[in-house]
Amino acid sequence: MNTKTIFITGSNGLLGQKIIDRLSSRTAVELIATSIGPNRYPFQGDFTYESLDIMDESRMRELFKLYQPTELINAAAMTHVDKCELDSEKCWDLNVRAVEVMARVCGEFGAKMIHLSTDFVFDGENGPYREKDVPNPLSVYGKSKLASEQVLIDSGIDFAIVRTMLVYGVVHDMSRSNIVLWAKKSLSEGQKIKVVNDQFRSPTLAEDLAEGCILIAMKERAGIYHISGPETLSIVEMVYKVADYWGLDKSLVTEIDSMTLGQVAKRPPKTGFIILKAQTELGYKPRTFLEGLSIIKRQLREIK
Repeated sequence: MNTKTIFITGSNGLLGQKIIDRLSSRTAVELIATSIGPNRYPFQGDFTYESLDIMDESRMRELFKLYQPTELINAAAMTHVDKCELDSEKCWDLNVRAVEVMARVCGEFGAKMIHLSTDFVFDGENGPYREKDVPNPLSVYGKSKLASEQVLIDSGIDFAIVRTMLVYGVVHDMSRSNIVLWAKKSLSEGQKIKVVNDQFRSPTLAEDLAEGCILIAMKERAGIYHISGPETLSIVEMVYKVADYWGLDKSLVTEIDSMTLGQVAKRPPKTGFIILKAQTELGYKPRTFLEGLSIIKRQLREIK
């Protein structure tokens, strides 16, 4: 196998760190991890870290010239759905214009781009979704990610798009929470929480998403792939499963509908993915939600 040089953006985030976990020990991969500010990956590993603002085209070109990557995995984005709605300009900068920058630089250096997208490109009326289903985003965030997909489709470069959803997992330096950690922490502290019962998703273990991205890179696949967990559950079902797994008090949970929550951005009611393409073409094998919770439990114990 030829040695690959894989360049990651957003390496300080949950997905970025999980990709480093998996790639930094592979002898056939030279890994270049990039993010804004200092490196937050907590372990020693066989990779190079460079600070990078994804809007800085000259800096990106400089790094590409230095390292000559064969693939770029773009794990950088503005993903907070309500913040995207409230600051559409910043959302468009980070989710669309930055992708235009990456696509241009990848084109110049002949690198493939593997780009993360979302289930929110769909309206949630006919989930779960296949790759060929027609998108119809409801929010600024969803529209920005669909626009970023179109940037790659129109770019003429070699690319793959990884749509995913509701990613959960543990890293040592968590700047943001996720559905599992939030539910566990809230219920462990005896907090009463309100949880929607009319939104359905396929919860995705961060390790599985990282592996999906790596499989695309190593098997040199192109096109759109749906990469998620294997089950479609309501948000409140997930919270109940978290409560059951850790023996927490489910009576603290109040079920509500989405209208009651008053979220700024409109969410698709039911997405979920049909992941058969990823399973058959990539050999993608995601863990169930309960298997994911067992991994989270072990990791939280290790951190302590």
